[in-house]
Amino acid sequence: MKLKYCLLTVLSIGLAMSSVGQTNLLNAKTPDEIGVKSEAQKALDNDRPLEYGYVDDRDIMFSKMTWEKVVLDERVNFPLYYPIDTNNIGANRRSLFDVLWKNVREGKIENVYDDSYFTTKRQPRDIQSIMSKVDTLDIGYQQYNSEGFVSPEYIIKRDIQSYDITAYLIKGLWYFDKRQGELKYRLLGIAPAAPDVNFIDSDDEANKEPIALFWVFYPEARNILHEAKAFNNKNSAMPFSFDHLLNSRRFNGYMYKEENVYGDREVSTYVADNALMQLLESDRIKDKIRDFEQDMWAY
Repeated sequence: MKLKYCLLTVLSIGLAMSSVGQTNLLNAKTPDEIGVKSEAQKALDNDRPLEYGYVDDRDIMFSKMTWEKVVLDERVNFPLYYPIDTNNIGANRRSLFDVLWKNVREGKIENVYDDSYFTTKRQPRDIQSIMSKVDTLDIGYQQYNSEGFVSPEYIIKRDIQSYDITAYLIKGLWYFDKRQGELKYRLLGIAPAAPDVNFIDSDDEANKEPIALFWVFYPEARNILHEAKAFNNKNSAMPFSFDHLLNSRRFNGYMYKEENVYGDREVSTYVADNALMQLLESDRIKDKIRDFEQDMWAY
């Protein structure tokens, strides 16, 4: 009986690994067949993101809304940043920004917002205007003054690409579920952040502060982020989906804002010009949330 269970376990693991690796890699007859699933495979996979359980408002004993900044130059956050050069890599690997922006442009993510409160919707063409700039070189102005036109080689267009994304802003709710007796986290919104495109190539560090390009209501994008895979450095046959990566909080971020009586003011507004104290204030907010759960079991 034990042997039977062991064989079933090994078989299940093998099927799982074959379904999440580079699809059809070993059975492909041509390179075009790599990564393409047949209709029979799609029917058998039944691969969907893990559904959130229903949480009744009466079961929430405590909650705190927080905003976090995930800085992408930290090693633990690299799976959200890379790959940034897609010319020499397969089509099945893209950065989180490329996945979000592509599906926004194609309309698969229908609702895109201007702020983290999801009050003002934006159109892809409006977002494109803040992600690109057109500049004319000095020699182009001279040509225009003398000849009345500017040659195309003197006009430079600069678009924000995936390598320009320096951080992600994440909004989520920490809550204590009294029915299950544990502290939980629900991710509600995510925004890629980059420096202002007009100053993105400036040497002044004051202009390098990342700003949110657009906000996406996270539950609406879960199916898309589940299909997109992030690289697993320990086992390339078992890549993580971006949905799993974010929901399991496999990233490092610091809290730059919490909901409060002062209109949800940011930490930088009352702890100004001191990065160390801002990080300590972020840790204090984390400790306040964690201590609530610990105090629930103190008698």
